[in-house]
Amino acid sequence: MGRMDAAVSMASIWASVTSSDGIRGMSPLCRGMGRIVSAGLLLLALCGATRVYQAPEAFIADSFGGSPPPAQTFWLTGPVREGAASILRHPPPPRLTYWRAGEQTVFVLEEIGKEQPITAGILIRDGRIARVSILVYRESRGGEVRTPAFTRQFEGAGLDEDQRLDRTINGISGATLSVNALDRMTRLALFLDRQLPAGPSEPSSSQ
Repeated sequence: MGRMDAAVSMASIWASVTSSDGIRGMSPLCRGMGRIVSAGLLLLALCGATRVYQAPEAFIADSFGGSPPPAQTFWLTGPVREGAASILRHPPPPRLTYWRAGEQTVFVLEEIGKEQPITAGILIRDGRIARVSILVYRESRGGEVRTPAFTRQFEGAGLDEDQRLDRTINGISGATLSVNALDRMTRLALFLDRQLPAGPSEPSSSQ
């Protein structure tokens, strides 16, 4: 996808998102932030190799049937932070945002592939991955990781006792670093899903 194609795609995505019931149900602040994020993604698409395949807010809305729950913040401290650092092999951010309703949780995460961050949406249901989608891809190579043939491999995966995926994920020639980045993001999402509080209150680790 070229720069102009990416820009057109981003514009089409945003037009569909702003007209959805899920986004109309969001607060004015959330809608305003969504517009800012989308505008930033559109600018990136115009200026570089960035390919925007789906706006994060659209992935979130789709995952909850168009009616996403409020965003919540989880602070990574103590053993949770240590566990996240072990998975990522670098310090994690101090906090992450997630969306949860019932046994379903969505994370939008970013991890460096070779040189640039990859943005992925990860839907977890009943402690296992239900869907993985590459939302924004910025590397010049390795974009095959966004194809359903690759991402479907993660569906149904959970974590084993060593915090690794409990199934083998076949790699892609020429996209090893991007594959590894997605592996870390999915493992992190599964790990954090286990740590989240049962209710909407802040986790005890953030106190």
